[in-house]
Amino acid sequence: MLDGFFKISERGSTVSREVRGGVVTFFTMAYIVVLNPLIIGSFAPTGPGSHPDVLGNILPVGQVAAVTALVAGVMTILFGLIANYPFALATGLGINSFVAVSVAAKVTWPEAMGLILVNGLVVLLLVLTGVRTAVFNAVPNELKAAIAVGIGLFITFIGLVDAGFVRRLPDAANTTVPVGLGINGSIASWPTLVFVVGLVVTGVLFARRVKGAILIGIVATAIFAIVLEALVKAGPSAGVNAKGWNLGYPALPDQVFGVPDLSLLGEVSFGAWTRLPALAAALIVFTLVLTDFFDTVGTMTGLGKEANLIREDGQLPNVSKALFVDGLGAVAGGAASSSSNTVYIESASGIAEGARTGLANVVTGALFLLAMFFTPLYEVVPIEAAAPALVIVGALMMMQIREIDFTDFTIALPAFLTIVVMPFTYSIANGIGAGFVSYVLLKALTGKAREIHVLMWIVAAAFVVYFSLGPIQSLLT
Repeated sequence: MLDGFFKISERGSTVSREVRGGVVTFFTMAYIVVLNPLIIGSFAPTGPGSHPDVLGNILPVGQVAAVTALVAGVMTILFGLIANYPFALATGLGINSFVAVSVAAKVTWPEAMGLILVNGLVVLLLVLTGVRTAVFNAVPNELKAAIAVGIGLFITFIGLVDAGFVRRLPDAANTTVPVGLGINGSIASWPTLVFVVGLVVTGVLFARRVKGAILIGIVATAIFAIVLEALVKAGPSAGVNAKGWNLGYPALPDQVFGVPDLSLLGEVSFGAWTRLPALAAALIVFTLVLTDFFDTVGTMTGLGKEANLIREDGQLPNVSKALFVDGLGAVAGGAASSSSNTVYIESASGIAEGARTGLANVVTGALFLLAMFFTPLYEVVPIEAAAPALVIVGALMMMQIREIDFTDFTIALPAFLTIVVMPFTYSIANGIGAGFVSYVLLKALTGKAREIHVLMWIVAAAFVVYFSLGPIQSLLT
């Protein structure tokens, strides 16, 4: 029955390979259950690394961990059953950082999740109408690569700052140097040392192609942090102790097993459309759609090639079903407050173990659902132990830079602006806008206007308005 439903033999696999591949994929990407709560969740409303919304409310770390595991489990199983591919889903890195840093400060957390839900509905609409092909073709491949690279740098910068490796200088207002290394130019705190050790350990594991390198790195670094804290008593930062732990306190939990707190389910609102100018809310959704859409298409293509599932014409069979379920992942992530869920490139580890069908996804998803009951473990992982994963993921995303032709300056400058504006302004939307506007202007003013897709003109014009919202609002009032 399994063989007939999942076409296991037809794809040259076996049940045992699918099960093994599903287990490996889970252990390769299970770090997201630890990492996502530390990115969008908070232990306290204030302090370094906390992410309060416009009203000062936070998403509790334990609750975020529970819904992260739940949505990843359900959507991964659903993807396996409908699309029949071994491509697991979980909260997308990059989008969650964008929401935590750039969106939540402007709206409430339920309203931010409402924007993510709308993003998912738009993606579904693009799939159902076939517009996805037009949108995909409108953006040059070099800019798609630049967006990935920029997000990688943005994630890396967040990791470095949260770990205390990079800090804002106390007299930043009176100097041309806004940030510096550690404390007074040196790694002067035990938590930052933990980050450095974790980065080296995780980097070595990744370089040696150890399966589950990121998860092993986080767990090993967290254990090191617990032992170190028992010896040195660095204490929590709490916003006043510069040498303390920024987020999470490394101490053994009172319990390992716990009933998951799913209170965040359904905590979603569409009030962002009245709290923000409609154009600003629409551009946030546009940024989410663009990031989600291109990341998914690129990831599915890469995984399809890895599994030898791409047809001779370069297309992935049943890609519409796959994109549809991916869109549902964004809707589910918003509805559950875990942030948008998308296909994970880490699924390649399970494919390398022989997974070729959706049965592997069923195994991976079941393990995610089981992980819900161990959320007390996640609350003792300090951000300094998880931050190395952000840097590693950033390094992986940087590899896309080889797709950019820097010999053509009408491509080089827009790509460069896309990449650097994201971390320098702490905003993915700003980076995409700078890249799109400069691309249209350079092409148009150098006699290459015919190379610009009509949708790029429309999007660039929208970003010009977005960047001018302040003056426009002042004129109107």
